[in-house]
Amino acid sequence: MGPFLTMESCKRYVLVIVLILFSFVYQISTAVTHYSIPEEMKEGSVVANLATDLSLDVKTLNQRKMRLDIIGNKKYLDVNKETGELYIVEKIDREYICNTKSSCYLKLEVILENPLRIFNIEVEILDMNDNAPQFRRETIYLDISEATPKGERFSLSNAVDADVGINSVKTYHLSTSEYFNIEVQTGREGSKFADLILTKILDREQQAVHNLILTAVDGGTPARSGTASVIVRVLDTNDNAPTFDKTIYNFKITENSPIGSLVIDLNATDFDEGSNSDLTYSYSLYTSEKTQETFNLNPSTGEITVKGMLNYEDFRIYDMEIIATDKGANSLSGQCTIKIVVEDMNDNHPEISIKSFQSPVNENIKLDTVIAVVSVNDKDSGDNGVVDLHVPDNMPFRLRESSDNYYELVVSEPLDREKVPEYDITFTVTDRGSPPLSDNETMTLELLDVNDNVPQFPQSFYTIRVMENNAPGALLSSLTAFDPDLHENQYLVYFILEKEIVNTSMSMLFSINPENGNLYALKTFDYEIETEFLFHIEARDSGSPPLSSNVTVHIIIVDQNDNAPVIVSPWRAHGSLVEEKIPRSTDKGSLVAKVIALDTDSVHNSRITYQFLQVTDATLFSLDQYNGEIRTMRMFSYRDPRYQRLVVVAKDNGQPALSATVTIKLSTVETAVKTYSDMTEVPLEYDIFSDLNLYLVIGLGSVSFLLLITILVTIVLKCQKPKSSKAAPPCRNSVISERNSTIADSTLVSNDAYWYSLFLAETRKGKMVVRQPVPKGSRYIVSSLPRGTGLTETSDSAASTLQVGMQCIFCMYYFSILSDIASPIIHCFKSLNLIS
Repeated sequence: MGPFLTMESCKRYVLVIVLILFSFVYQISTAVTHYSIPEEMKEGSVVANLATDLSLDVKTLNQRKMRLDIIGNKKYLDVNKETGELYIVEKIDREYICNTKSSCYLKLEVILENPLRIFNIEVEILDMNDNAPQFRRETIYLDISEATPKGERFSLSNAVDADVGINSVKTYHLSTSEYFNIEVQTGREGSKFADLILTKILDREQQAVHNLILTAVDGGTPARSGTASVIVRVLDTNDNAPTFDKTIYNFKITENSPIGSLVIDLNATDFDEGSNSDLTYSYSLYTSEKTQETFNLNPSTGEITVKGMLNYEDFRIYDMEIIATDKGANSLSGQCTIKIVVEDMNDNHPEISIKSFQSPVNENIKLDTVIAVVSVNDKDSGDNGVVDLHVPDNMPFRLRESSDNYYELVVSEPLDREKVPEYDITFTVTDRGSPPLSDNETMTLELLDVNDNVPQFPQSFYTIRVMENNAPGALLSSLTAFDPDLHENQYLVYFILEKEIVNTSMSMLFSINPENGNLYALKTFDYEIETEFLFHIEARDSGSPPLSSNVTVHIIIVDQNDNAPVIVSPWRAHGSLVEEKIPRSTDKGSLVAKVIALDTDSVHNSRITYQFLQVTDATLFSLDQYNGEIRTMRMFSYRDPRYQRLVVVAKDNGQPALSATVTIKLSTVETAVKTYSDMTEVPLEYDIFSDLNLYLVIGLGSVSFLLLITILVTIVLKCQKPKSSKAAPPCRNSVISERNSTIADSTLVSNDAYWYSLFLAETRKGKMVVRQPVPKGSRYIVSSLPRGTGLTETSDSAASTLQVGMQCIFCMYYFSILSDIASPIIHCFKSLNLIS
């Protein structure tokens, strides 16, 4: 070849280069040889024989400069060129190389020269359970309020295991606890974590801190585990009220104790913490001013010291109630009773020590139940140190000696709180010295109520007077029952026992307040319609079982003077005068008129008196205030006016009194014979053709017509009978009726209405009717035909004619009577607005 290549030579040269490159690429193996080894293999451990696996001649490995390249990692492996073996150079930690990856590979390249060849080796590092689960924090703190409800969940820090797969965290376990449990949860990536579950309500006062051990366990073989300490701190809520060591403190202090002397150092305990347990002491409202002036109470420490002089002879026992209040957001309080007994200064007195005292107790406590345990002691010796203990004999308790100087107070008789709600039991100890000295201790035993008493009304029958026209909703009375029990056993509910009267329920008429027994009227009562009601009211307590009793209530409607008198006689049209005529020859004491008024009120309010409101001449007429009769006080004189105007007021007996008036216009006339037609009085403005009047006229006319026909028929039949000789006609001597021979007239009397008499006189010239007032006691008089008047009996026709004439006269008289009777009735109906 020359220094310059031809075009053909260049092409050949390029072709040779391409073929060489192709041969080189072809010799580079693209196949990957895969091996799997566990992590943590010892150094020098053989993984595989590459010469054998890659079909290489072991003898040529040095000549071909065989070497191993690890891609992207530290050189953990190498090749023995003498043997062709792949071995461990440095211990492999899978977690270091691959961290949290699920699969871990080491990529290697085996390179040989002459000719150049590259083999890809992939070594998979298998995970071994060589790591235990670990928590991020060894101690987990949880603050949980004691008010947290049961079932609440709290997240806990999960454990981390560097291993993967089955060798990672499998589950969690919690140490035994009655308040907590755990629930294992699985995350989206398969990780495990635990929730702490509250299984029981916490009480900080019982246990403020809960120490738990949380253990995480993996799934390897053998399994590895890791633990963390879970410390639950219970946060306080103000759920405990302050409490004293005792509910009742009894102390003694000698008289003349120095001011400032400590009486007692109260120590109330509040199991809460922080401000919830900071206490303030104070007197209750039930502590007397005398006690507060004598003793001082430190509000911060609860120390009670002497503030004033103590004098045994002046004041021996001080009772006080002390309240301890905490400073929580919703403050709670507790209280105790302190009884301080001032002792007289003297030598060693016997002492009483209350070891135990049970109060309060149920009033139905069993007999022989121990109430208190007391011990007695006397610092003296001999007989002066020998003591006797006793309690009052009038109490239902007795002492029972249990051991030397120890006594039990037991119940000896049944207790009843309603008779004695509490007992101040005084233990008295007396030594046997001379003179003997003694001491006493008083304990207050309070009895708790049992619902053993039925509610009681003060009366078994209540009579309640209610004035008519009362306002609806007015309070009638308060029917309060008493239950000597306490609290809910004493709370009473009142209600009306239903009773229907004429389809009306009592609950529609009356209402009772169920809380206080106030009885109310639901409607306005009218005495003229309803006068009384009788029903029962029940009071029931709220005990269990409830007890009840009832009481009878009698409601009496009291009349009010709410109806004015109504004048029914003499009748007059509304607003018109009553006109009457009287003869001027009327005698003194003659009845002129009678005023009658009615009142629908009760007897007391309807008692009516009559008075003249106006009178033309006060000397001429008198008015009876009780029966309303107007009479002449003297005879008329020629100087008296012809017309007399009398205004009569009818006044009832109510307060205030109601009244009605009537005006009577009297006209005096000379005595004269008047025709019968003049006797008919037609009141002014009187509608004689009103419906009811027309019915009355038709009825009276019909009855009169039938009576007249009957009489005429009877007369005709009697007159046609055969008559015996010289027999007097049976109807001859009597016009109306035959009376006793000593009675010469027939009478009709009325004393309660306004009336007139008819005087029927017979003269020899005929009969005439004279209408005139008749004095009190007068009667309607119809004269009888006297016997032996000179009428002859010689002719039957004459007798018949006379008999028919007498019957006609009787009919005229009867018709006149009916007219006079009907007129006042119609006037009365008019005055009562019953007819138009």
